[in-house]
Amino acid sequence: MAKKRIGLLGGSFDPVHVAHLALAQAAQQQLRLDEVQFIPAAQPWQKSQLGANSTHRVAMLELATQPYPTFRVNTTEIQRGGPTYTYDTVATLPASAHYFWLLGADQLQNFTSWHRWQDILQHVDLAVAQRPGSALTPPEQLSHYLTEHNKNIHYIDFKPSPISATLIRERLHQDQSVAQLVPDSVLHYLTQHQLYQP
Repeated sequence: MAKKRIGLLGGSFDPVHVAHLALAQAAQQQLRLDEVQFIPAAQPWQKSQLGANSTHRVAMLELATQPYPTFRVNTTEIQRGGPTYTYDTVATLPASAHYFWLLGADQLQNFTSWHRWQDILQHVDLAVAQRPGSALTPPEQLSHYLTEHNKNIHYIDFKPSPISATLIRERLHQDQSVAQLVPDSVLHYLTQHQLYQP
């Protein structure tokens, strides 16, 4: 029997926005994924302090993914707590599925700075989407490793989006509208809990 194909989209989701959902949809169609799991980080080690706590970030993800029957929220990293390393997450995945780690071209460029990056590639394939201002070519060290181990990068045809969580937080901080940038359910939640307000 063919293995289930699962896309993994990790991030701080601080907050989740429409470009996250669009990327997951594009990946699902193009890579023929059975499901996409959104994995919110506890404490991303390469990022500074987060704007919303994990309870709020998970709640917003649950709301955003609700209309999509094949999208799941995977809270492994939140439950584990402490600094979030992708290796610790992929190492615990059941071997019964074929996993694709979805990332933007900006993350591809610094992938070799990730903790135990070679070991991550024992568990997942990389699936990369274009990001504004970032090259789609892997850095030399990664390219060499992939060739040596006969592994490919999958490219997701995805129109780069200028929407980012940083932009959304800044707009909310300045009391500006973020309608159209986040799903309506998330917009309602942001307003209700007055998140990212000055």
